[in-house]
Amino acid sequence: MAHERQDIWVDFGLSGLTKWFHGPWGGEATPHELVAAAADWGSGVYAFTLSEDALRLLQSPLPTRVITVLWYAATGGNYDLDRLGIDSRAWLRQIVDVCAERIGQDDPSFTPGAPGPARDELREEVLAEIRTVRPGVEAATRTHPYHPVSDVVSALEQVVTQVDPDLGFRLFLRIMKVYQVPISESRYDRYHELGQRFSYNEFLVDDGDLCVKPDLD
Repeated sequence: MAHERQDIWVDFGLSGLTKWFHGPWGGEATPHELVAAAADWGSGVYAFTLSEDALRLLQSPLPTRVITVLWYAATGGNYDLDRLGIDSRAWLRQIVDVCAERIGQDDPSFTPGAPGPARDELREEVLAEIRTVRPGVEAATRTHPYHPVSDVVSALEQVVTQVDPDLGFRLFLRIMKVYQVPISESRYDRYHELGQRFSYNEFLVDDGDLCVKPDLD
């Protein structure tokens, strides 16, 4: 990346893009324009992280359905690929194309390739965090009154084990925020500790949307 991760003070990559789609954006921009705006953030630095995440998923053995489930959950159902009849891998290819166009403005020789190595050393620790709050995540996602979705925890685990613990952790954090899954202060501190080890800016871990309940400790 052209910048250190700590310098990117918003959620980046595919997890960050889902936040752009989680909100009252409809009618203000087309999906393509929204992806282009995200890719252009920070003078284009966002495009590298977004392209890398999308390529990881595209080149992974994950079932397409798993990608669809995670996109739905992380966006709170605000851009429902199933309802729109869009294949999630086709959507990822569009994202990669938009990023390549933005990166190409600064580097005309750029072509999307294989992403860098995954952060495998933190795989078990990320899995442990996801599994610790499994009951809360499953209850919140399956019973949501407007955007229910099943198999979210399984989908997250597959990203962590088969794709990239870094991407899996960021998607996990987004879903925790979207569905307001309550966590204790000690769990909150643990997320920040993992974020530091992934070299995240502290505001990526919590932008004010995590649901922290001190009385859970």
